[in-house]
Amino acid sequence: MTAETLSPAELRNMFGKNLRELSTQYPSVSELSRQLGINRTQFNRYLSGESFPRPDVLNRICLFFGVDARILLEPVETLSSRGLVLNGPVLRDFLGTGVNELSEELFPSGFYRFSRRSFLNDGQFLVGLVRVFRQDGVAYVRGFEAREAIRQQGLPMQARAREFRGYAARQEDGVAMVISRRGAMTCSFNFLARVASFENNYWVGYATRTVRETTNGLRAARMVYEHLASKPDVILPAARAAGFKTAEELPPFHRRLLQTGDPFR
Repeated sequence: MTAETLSPAELRNMFGKNLRELSTQYPSVSELSRQLGINRTQFNRYLSGESFPRPDVLNRICLFFGVDARILLEPVETLSSRGLVLNGPVLRDFLGTGVNELSEELFPSGFYRFSRRSFLNDGQFLVGLVRVFRQDGVAYVRGFEAREAIRQQGLPMQARAREFRGYAARQEDGVAMVISRRGAMTCSFNFLARVASFENNYWVGYATRTVRETTNGLRAARMVYEHLASKPDVILPAARAAGFKTAEELPPFHRRLLQTGDPFR
């Protein structure tokens, strides 16, 4: 039977079944209905397939669970696997847990200045700026490739071509990030662990890029992140100073953490 031929009762039953499945993630229906701002008695009517929510309430439910209005037409496991990958039924208890549990305390939102050895030129270091922000409980990373790096690769210089985005996830001893350019043309995996500092605002780890093994160029390099919060008087100079640097031109604590004289292992 196709979605177009479902009767109102069948639609209510589909919605109720999907809502019951989504609700199993929560220990208490009372607490769930409270978080949704829906009367418990009315919420039970939705669960049993006796009633439909108003459009505004349906929108609230969809936003809360990260699904769309197909919750009325298709089994929820189908919706989850299409619309959600890390938080879908296959990976939710594996990768999704790390994505959902990265707190502000572990990795605060705001702007970060980063530095690492250049993948293209072993004698230079790349300094850049990224922004970490949260949406629907997930920490995202957004930034732009340095103009010099784009120019060396013969790629378009427009902001759209230089932009990269990714997500961050909690690990046992730090933070992992998967970052890609538009169209998933290139990707990098990053790992960071907090280090002791006066303001507790430094992370050190490494970045790896998804390229084939070659005789030239690095595929992994030590990396430093410095949290700048959201202070314009610090962020703007950092943005203007982004680009390729020599070891001597790096911020002093970055140079120390990068161990510029020692190879990355």
